[in-house]
Amino acid sequence: MLRRRLMVATAALTLSGCIAAVDYGKVRHADYVADPRCSAQPGAVVDGEALPLFFATSRLPDCRTPDISLLRHRGDKIRYGRFAAPGEIEVAGKKKLRTPMAFQNSADWWTALQAETDRRQGRVLLYVHGYRETFETTSKDAAQIARMTGFDGPVIEYSWPSQGEVLSYAVDETNMYHDVRNFRDFLKTLAERPWVKEIVVVSHSLGARLVIPAISYVDRASSSADSSNISNVILASPDIDRETFERDIEEEVLSPRRVANDRRITVYVSHADKALAASRALHGYPRLGSPYCFDPFEAADLKAKGLPVRCYPVSRAGLTIVDTTDVSRSATGHSNFLRSAIACRDFADVVAGKRARPERMATHLAHVFRLLPDPADPKPDDEAICNRVPVPTAP
Repeated sequence: MLRRRLMVATAALTLSGCIAAVDYGKVRHADYVADPRCSAQPGAVVDGEALPLFFATSRLPDCRTPDISLLRHRGDKIRYGRFAAPGEIEVAGKKKLRTPMAFQNSADWWTALQAETDRRQGRVLLYVHGYRETFETTSKDAAQIARMTGFDGPVIEYSWPSQGEVLSYAVDETNMYHDVRNFRDFLKTLAERPWVKEIVVVSHSLGARLVIPAISYVDRASSSADSSNISNVILASPDIDRETFERDIEEEVLSPRRVANDRRITVYVSHADKALAASRALHGYPRLGSPYCFDPFEAADLKAKGLPVRCYPVSRAGLTIVDTTDVSRSATGHSNFLRSAIACRDFADVVAGKRARPERMATHLAHVFRLLPDPADPKPDDEAICNRVPVPTAP
């Protein structure tokens, strides 16, 4: 027990980012965006076949070289563009990801998004990443989500300036909170487009702290008929205070009128999530994505009843909890929805709008389900089922 506490405490110190700082760098930030390519002109042609996915970003771009890149610094405005799944390039003898992308004038971007949405079913998927990400890693995840789910509409990645480093958790938190206004305004604009019939919002980790307040803002700022298209909200391993979430969703996000308009939230949690255990140690209170029992009396009651000692948010209409502890993958267990075959299948069905799966095991709580290994297939091909195809070499 002592060893486990020391490990969590060490991880919490790592997450705190106390030994990492943001360096302005040796280049004026204005010089990064001086090239006209950083401000796409109206009517500029973007190959939608080669760059099928959409992005909006508050990251500062670097347009000084032929290949535009998105940095970890805050940008001067929201920029829009198209991208494709990243590929590998070799730089100084080391392999790194490069995302094919191009900026697009905002009006042209919205027009292209409408055209793609109209060709489909009026559905849009919006992915918001979490801590320790770069534009390349989140683009890789967004492309995987598109492949894995076979989503029948445009997929948008919203990329905020996460540092992409283990020791920069505090910096990521700061930039995430700084980006709240940018993201909520973007989501409001998207939700108010009459041609958007349904928005599937997927957030991972720290991204939940952008998504939930933004949905609440859009609900308050819109008429009763608006924002009902934000109907399917998926929180994967959410790094948000569990009690704050329970309190804040009652007023708008899962209010009776929103649930009556088919609003629902699915939360993927895992007791094996080491990243959220470290976040709890750092913040002092349980995270929504980890069913840790903060109340020792509740834990004792569960144990006395012979039930797993796992604690979840209270039940309310429109809320479903899917516990992936027993099918957890990777060293941290923090991305099961992209790494575990059973969780990936469940996630794909939720994106498709399905409300139940036979693989889900009911618990003593009506709104909580467990995912368990399939005895007939104890070692499924996680990579194939989750569609994590090998990254090709970039041109």
